[in-house]
Amino acid sequence: MAAPTTVVVTGASGGVGRAVARLYAERGARVALVARGKAGLDAAAREVRERGGLPYVYEADVADADAVEAAARGAEEALGPLDVWVNCAFASVFAPFTAITPAEYERVTSVTYLGYVNGTRAALARMLPRDHGTVVQVGSALGERSVPLQSAYCGAKHAINGFTSAVRLELLHRGSRVRVTVAQLPAVDTPQFTWVRSRLPRRPQPIPPVYTPETAARGVLRAADRPGRRQRWVGASTRATLLANRLAPALLDRYLARTGYASQQTDEPDGPRRDNLYAPVDDDRDHGAHGGLNR
Repeated sequence: MAAPTTVVVTGASGGVGRAVARLYAERGARVALVARGKAGLDAAAREVRERGGLPYVYEADVADADAVEAAARGAEEALGPLDVWVNCAFASVFAPFTAITPAEYERVTSVTYLGYVNGTRAALARMLPRDHGTVVQVGSALGERSVPLQSAYCGAKHAINGFTSAVRLELLHRGSRVRVTVAQLPAVDTPQFTWVRSRLPRRPQPIPPVYTPETAARGVLRAADRPGRRQRWVGASTRATLLANRLAPALLDRYLARTGYASQQTDEPDGPRRDNLYAPVDDDRDHGAHGGLNR
């Protein structure tokens, strides 16, 4: 019988990362859960255990390279050699570019882009000497086609694609059996839309159609199971975005400029609330995987 898979999931306390951890637990995997929110991490660990997996919890900000390295070291000490690393943590600010401060822009980039760089570095430091392992970058259709009001996030997701392609070529050059791939996701119903920092008049939401975290997580696991592909597109809407981007980019630009403001806001006015740009929102209360749109 094959040994259980050892997996690290960043952003594991909520949303897609939480759903990915659950699915790996159902396979009997050993799952290292990395995020900032203690309550969310503790709940995720309980779910992993209840579903037949073995959890390991590490509180870390993925923007901190030393913390990510420590998380990787702790995961291997607790669970064994890493087979899969899933980069999923992100942060965002919903606002026009001119309303986002330099510090906010730097923070989104540090978490959403450099967090993946840090995770990939920590994973490859362990996988390359063994010539075994897979790194999955949880990407986004917004890394192929940008939308208004999310310039920092879109920029980071585009950067992930370029970074991952370069690393993949380096692995091919050295003949390594380590794989790195991207799972490009559609809009997903997660708590992040209540956590993000926003300067919009109404509450932010993903652009429809919106998929469940479980649908996205299944796509991530398929990407990990078959990493030979450069990237895997999850959801019909994501594939449609890619096709439209290739066939009619100017038309798509005009469409998004016209509809992108309204489609990313609900009808409900937004008010003062906590956001997770610099500190977790799920430190004292678990928010689960869902945001409430597709329960």
